[in-house]
This record gives sequence, structure tokens and C-alpha cells, in this order.
Amino acid sequence: MSNRPITEDDLHAYVDGVLEPEREAEVAIYLEGHPDMARRVAAFSDQRDLLRKALAPIADEPVPSQLNLSGMIGSRRRRSSPVWWAIAAMLMLSIGGLGGWMIRGSLQGSNGGLAALAQEAAYSYSVYAPDRVRPVEMRASDSAQLVQWVSNRLKQPVSLPDLTGSGYRLMGGRLIATSHGPAAMFMYDDDRGDRLVVLTRPMVSEQSAPMAPHSGGDVSGFAWADGGMGYSLVGQAAADTLKPIANEVRRQARSI
Repeated sequence: MSNRPITEDDLHAYVDGVLEPEREAEVAIYLEGHPDMARRVAAFSDQRDLLRKALAPIADEPVPSQLNLSGMIGSRRRRSSPVWWAIAAMLMLSIGGLGGWMIRGSLQGSNGGLAALAQEAAYSYSVYAPDRVRPVEMRASDSAQLVQWVSNRLKQPVSLPDLTGSGYRLMGGRLIATSHGPAAMFMYDDDRGDRLVVLTRPMVSEQSAPMAPHSGGDVSGFAWADGGMGYSLVGQAAADTLKPIANEVRRQARSI
């Protein structure tokens, strides 16, 4: 057994199953002695499984004929345009970099609407809400800096919802990377330790959309869009409990 400390890269590689057997055994022993970190790794595994489940139908689809390698080569022979060749090369690099037929979404144009926002919020909740060590990047005590930080990164004024009237106190927040750009995540908890996540980002489409419920696994919530900004509140509470809280978030956001 080595004396190397367990790093963040080791944990992610452990989840992905790409560690050498000896290092994998060392990480497993480490997690046995660190239950909080073990729960965090379990959350990473849950997110991986959610992503695989969500992308499985896309991964199983055949590559369209126009993106078939032999077809692209034949097209290159018929057309000597350097622009066309550059486009084909970029497509091939994209396919290789994504490890499969995940380019389909970018070619057809991901709409970045409420469905995407709701999924991003659910994934964020699944990863960070179970984390008992560092669920947020900036804590509630630094709320002013947090609001300034996320507003600057989103290039939009962002309000920090006050949910004390609903029985939830702010824990803090962080920036989240999504396929549609950065998003701000705010996390709250109540006296029982139950947590909620509010995710907000500029919308690519559906820049104004009525509130709609969404659910997946043991997480549910509501998503909507106002004035070019999208919002989603998620948690493990019942929908009838979450809806008035979501309405309160929407009311406060409209006052920006």
C-alpha cells in the first residue's frame, strides 16, 4: 500500500472505475473510514447513473448517414471545398472528444428550455445536497459576495431568495457549469436537515414560460422562466409543499 494521499481525482476515477486495482483498494479502505466522503462518492455515482440513463437512448441510436465516416470521405472527394473539409474535421473531432454519438444534440440544436433547466437542477441536487462536507462553495455568511459573484458570471442581476418564511434558511451557493452556460445554485435547509436547491441561469429559449412541475427519481420540483432568466426549485418534499415555495421564489425574482 502506498502513502499517497487520496485526491479528488482519485475519487472521480474510483467512481468511473478506471483506477489501478491497488489504488482502487486504497480508495475503498479510505472511504470505509470516512463515511461523509463515502456519501459524497455515492452521490457522484448516482449522478453518473442518471446521466447514463438519460443519454442511453441517444447513445443507442445509429449515426446518421451524413455523418458516417465513409460518406464524409466520399463527400470530400466530390467536393474540394476547404470549408466543407474543415466542417467535417470539426465534426469528427467532436464525436471523438465526446466518446460517442452525443453530438446529436448540438447538431439538432439543444433548446435550453425548461426541460433542460429542470434536469440540470435535479442533477445539481443529486450531487450536492447529500454532501455533508462541502455542499456549497460560498456560505450564507458571505451572501453579498455570493450574489455579486454569480451576477457577474451570469451577466445578469441575480437575487438571493429569502425562504425563512417557508421554514428554510440559506446555506450558501456555488456556480454550476451546464451545457447552456453557467448557472447559480443556492441551497437551503430546514430544522430537520431537509434541503432545497434553487438553480437559475439565462435561458437559451423559452425566455418566458409558466411554472411547470417536474420529477425524477426521488427528486421533484418546479421550473419556470421570466424575462430571459430560468428558475428551478427542487427537493425531496411533496409537490404540494414545494409549489408555494417556488411561487415565493418567483415573486422575489420579479422584484429585481
